Amino acid sequence: MEAPKGKYAWTVTVGEKGQIVIPKQAREVFGISPGDTLVLLGDEKRGIAIPPGGAFAELMKTVFEEEEKE
Repeated sequence: MEAPKGKYAWTVTVGEKGQIVIPKQAREVFGISPGDTLVLLGDEKRGIAIPPGGAFAELMKTVFEEEEKE
């Protein structure tokens, strides 16, 4: 089955120290480079998400802009 355009799925293995390796294609698609800081989001019912670079910064920008308007 072919994935819809812009949708991806990869598998990763968790090492003994709890580390995962982000697949090369995923790093390339999302512009992840060595030394980058990522945000790991978790929901016990929905799972774990690692948003693409800048997504969290954009969210915080929106949140703080809304606070300034009040």
